Amino acid sequence: MDGKSTLKHAVNILATVLLSAVALLFTAYALLFRSTDYIRLHLTALVGATSAVCAGLAITGILLYVFEKKSAYRLLLCVLVCLDLAAITFYALCATGIIVKINSISALREYIAQFGKMAAALYIVFSFLQVVILPVPGSVSVAAGVALFGPFLCMIYSFIGITLGSIAAFAIGRGVGYKAVSWIIGKDDLDKWLKKLKGKDYLILSIMFLLPLFPDDILCFVSGLSSMTWKYFIIMIIITRAISVASTAYSFGLIPFNTWWGILIWALIAALIVLAFYLVVKYSDRIDSFIKSKLNLKR
Repeated sequence: MDGKSTLKHAVNILATVLLSAVALLFTAYALLFRSTDYIRLHLTALVGATSAVCAGLAITGILLYVFEKKSAYRLLLCVLVCLDLAAITFYALCATGIIVKINSISALREYIAQFGKMAAALYIVFSFLQVVILPVPGSVSVAAGVALFGPFLCMIYSFIGITLGSIAAFAIGRGVGYKAVSWIIGKDDLDKWLKKLKGKDYLILSIMFLLPLFPDDILCFVSGLSSMTWKYFIIMIIITRAISVASTAYSFGLIPFNTWWGILIWALIAALIVLAFYLVVKYSDRIDSFIKSKLNLKR
């Protein structure tokens, strides 16, 4: 083994260890800032568990690299990078105290309201970040927006922020996602599978955005990796986000959860959603061809 190869192996092993260490350090510091009663009581156990997981990932990565399991090793590196980003975000939220203010509807409402005339702009920025990075359910942010601005203004502000965030997430998926996955499994294999899936990704992803059963924020990144064009994504995301945001903003007041008829309506809605998804999957080829022919889409 020459010196260049030895240096390459040392760098890869060191990178694996450092990525694991970053996740451990930022998570541990975040736990110190997030000093709730539960964390104070179980701090040693939580840090110990985090250390064990990070050490296990580092050892697994080194073994995969040594035994030349390239795809698995690269996948583990991507997992470590995602863990690092999550740990750094968690640390920032805990260190600034923001996480305490956004863990409930009332707390988020009070936090945004204190900015006065800038509350609307802050809410739009928050809705944008909620799609791209913040681990906050959309229902929490919309419910807080309804309480602050009323359903109509909340619908407008949420739509602007969430739509812009969705487009940003799609751009990230398109720019980084393809390169990351092709690096892991190989460009030829990735292109082969994308070619097999091409033709149904338009319709299936569109329905998943429309129905409240799927993680829309993650789907934006997935869409960037699919064969979906920019033109189709922007049209689709405007329509689906408008429907989902409007229905969420107005449903809190129109369809209560604490009455028998409200529960009955929600049950019927859930049944219709399941039926719609079944019909879409069954006739996916026809519907997908119809949509593409009407929009005259080209890759």
